Amino acid sequence: MPNESLFFQAFVYLVSAVIAVPVARRLGLSSGLGYLVAGMLIGPFVLGLVGYEEGQNVLHFAEFGVVMMLFLVGLELQPSMLWRMRAPILGLGGLQVLFTTLAVTGIAMLCGLSWQMALAVGMALALSSTAIVLQSLQEKGLAGTSAGRGAFSVLLFQDIAVIPMLATFPLLATISPQSADDHHHEEGNALSEWIAGQPGWMTTLVVLAAVAAIIVAGRFLLNPLLGLVARTRVREAFVALALVIVIGIALLMTSLGVSAALGTFLAGVVLADSSYRHELEADIEPFKGLLLGVFFISVGASIDFSLIAAKPGVVAAVVVGLVALKAAILFGLGLLGKLG
Repeated sequence: MPNESLFFQAFVYLVSAVIAVPVARRLGLSSGLGYLVAGMLIGPFVLGLVGYEEGQNVLHFAEFGVVMMLFLVGLELQPSMLWRMRAPILGLGGLQVLFTTLAVTGIAMLCGLSWQMALAVGMALALSSTAIVLQSLQEKGLAGTSAGRGAFSVLLFQDIAVIPMLATFPLLATISPQSADDHHHEEGNALSEWIAGQPGWMTTLVVLAAVAAIIVAGRFLLNPLLGLVARTRVREAFVALALVIVIGIALLMTSLGVSAALGTFLAGVVLADSSYRHELEADIEPFKGLLLGVFFISVGASIDFSLIAAKPGVVAAVVVGLVALKAAILFGLGLLGKLG
């Protein structure tokens, strides 16, 4: 029965979440790592309690946990504070993305890839997981330190850098017109189909227009709307409106092929001066925590251990090399920026 399968999957994920966090914290590890290990254990390649396709479906749904986390982070950053951070965001974040992209691109070209493919790989591997890093910083109490703010600056620039990267990828593609048409027809969203058929510069302009619309709407529309709903004194309505804001912006940015977390982060920053900021935080926090845990479990369950077993040396070399490369670049930038 579909319903029985759904309830069983939900039961497995929730039990895994309940067990993973206490065990991980007892071992001195972050809850995110505990969730990942729990996902590996219940996934199709170990215990098989969760199938691969089911895990992928849950993963797409649980990504809203990451989106909500960035929205809450934005609520903690007033626009004036974000403006004061412009130097580390552009300097530290920009240099990290630039140096990592150039280094990975060069290594990929030495391995025999064309410069187009090498550049695409370099840009992709220059990015990091905002969810895992921020979760770890918050749990360790490092988010408010100079190193934590520097790490956040790098992560924020990476989210922003996704926009020009996505505009660049079509220019690097070497697909045939037939395959482009096939891809066009696979898209189910009308806005996504229209965006897919536009040149890179047009896509960038549309994304920037969407970002500007989010800022204007947050400043002049959302705050009065929050006040209108708050005056009804119906908590469920306010919770529903908070979810509508987050999910609506996520859907808009996803339709444009951009990170949904970036849009919701900007909305959070715009609403940081709102008198309803604390109510928004209190209403979204439970959804964020639960969905973020399910997201990490889904990521762990989707790891293909058969691929790792087929080429363990290559996978280990790539992982260790990438971590060492990024660590060296960030360490150098940290010394340059005098992050003690």
